[in-house]
Amino acid sequence: MSILYSPVAIRNITLKNRLAMSPMCQYSAKDGFVSDWHLVHYGTRATGGAGLIIVEATAVRPEGRITPGDLGLWSDEHIAGLQKTADFIHSQGSVPGIQLAHAGRKSSCSVSW
Repeated sequence: MSILYSPVAIRNITLKNRLAMSPMCQYSAKDGFVSDWHLVHYGTRATGGAGLIIVEATAVRPEGRITPGDLGLWSDEHIAGLQKTADFIHSQGSVPGIQLAHAGRKSSCSVSW
């Protein structure tokens, strides 16, 4: 078997294999909230066997989003959707991760048109 498909331990976390999905900005959130679209997008990759799934850039402040469609984690209300997604990823034997983000002065939290 290729080493790619063998488990790897990073500190106290063991990945079932060395396949990792890097964060990809999907710009599909409304007001920063995870939707069923996100659950299917990330869940499909977990079901497909990736050992690590890193959720897209997730803004820590509403005015720090890259686009208005970014996921958010600036409110406790965002936690439930992210938790549901993480729980499903775990249920498939994969490890969830998150890319926390703030776009700084180049942020774009309002629609330009």
